Amino acid sequence: MPSPHGAPVVAVRGLTKRFGQKTAVDGVALDVPRGSVFGLIGPNGAGKTTTLRMVTALLRPDAGVVHVDGVDVWADPVAAKRRFGVLPDDLHLFERLTGAEMLTYIGRLRRLPAEDVRTRVRELLVVLGLEGDASTLVADYSQGMRKKIALAAAVLHGPRVLFLDEPFESVDPVSARTINDVIERFCSGGGTVVFSTHVLDVVERLCSAVALIDQGRVVVHGPMDEVRRGERLEDVFVRLVGRRDLGTDSLGWLAAGAPDGLAGGDRDVPPPPPGPVAANGPGPAPQAAGVPRPPPPLPAWSPPDADGRDGDA
Repeated sequence: MPSPHGAPVVAVRGLTKRFGQKTAVDGVALDVPRGSVFGLIGPNGAGKTTTLRMVTALLRPDAGVVHVDGVDVWADPVAAKRRFGVLPDDLHLFERLTGAEMLTYIGRLRRLPAEDVRTRVRELLVVLGLEGDASTLVADYSQGMRKKIALAAAVLHGPRVLFLDEPFESVDPVSARTINDVIERFCSGGGTVVFSTHVLDVVERLCSAVALIDQGRVVVHGPMDEVRRGERLEDVFVRLVGRRDLGTDSLGWLAAGAPDGLAGGDRDVPPPPPGPVAANGPGPAPQAAGVPRPPPPLPAWSPPDADGRDGDA
């Protein structure tokens, strides 16, 4: 896919990874246009996370080449990592630091000037709605807060490309909107975002380009309009990846109102009588020998009179 802005900011060629006899990523080739929001979609186990880990120098590929902003990621990973930020799917954070301490520590690891670190940390905490939890240990953060603090860590050094693996997973709508706003702000300043997700509505709304991966291979990729061709992205996904036909008889017992599917204890059977019935008709049944009779019912209660005496007194 040629980039409308010249050379692609992320170029992947022949990326391959095997785990034993299983080929998780099989010769993936991608071009990500500069300044775009690029969606990476596919079913569970398709190879999306493995691909992103190899692209971001977190997992060494068996074959293939990755360039980010003109730098060969595996020939010079240090230079490449200066150019991108990563929000991985498995968030390993500094749990015993507060949010502000964690971001400050990462800023100093990135060798940013101390004043820049203070300014950026303060701004990021405010923008991401974490200023009230700046002094809270990361270990006590909710999942949404963890996603946001990890996103702050990924953008702290001012990268040119962001790689986000499932950034909207397990986050509430408010946090999702905040992450969405940060992505849009980042791209409006010339940055590029590549993210994987199963939320296809978000991909349709945010992304200008998309790639569908299945069984470790790219099924289709290109500008959003070219991939969709007038269809909903979900329909394209299902049509290209395929779905299992349940058949006419499969899971028939799940059909609503099918009495044969009910467990024996759940069938509609008349309730038992409230108690034993005497053989000669209504009235209490004879008491069995040695079995105590139940206590008589309590008298009906009525509220006290105005002078405090019980109403039945």
